[in-house]
Amino acid sequence: MDTSTVNTESGPASNAARPPLRRAYHGRMLAGVAAGIGDYLGVDVTIIRVAFVVFAFLGGAGIPAYLACLLLIPEEGTDESLASSLLDSLQHGSR
Repeated sequence: MDTSTVNTESGPASNAARPPLRRAYHGRMLAGVAAGIGDYLGVDVTIIRVAFVVFAFLGGAGIPAYLACLLLIPEEGTDESLASSLLDSLQHGSR
């Protein structure tokens, strides 16, 4: 097989067509995590919410995953996540 002609693009939903991963204001129920992930992946937000609930009931991984996303995904309109701003404030406060 000739590997020089392999297409590395993932189709019409390539990285260039995706919006940046942000916690969304629209469609938000708690903190916009599910709505933001749904926008980024191009999936209905209900599927993302159901996945978080299923993972919460099956071993409890949904809750820490949601909290990690809340801390690490920046809110719409900003480039800085909650964890990043918290670390910055701790570093500047200790000087």
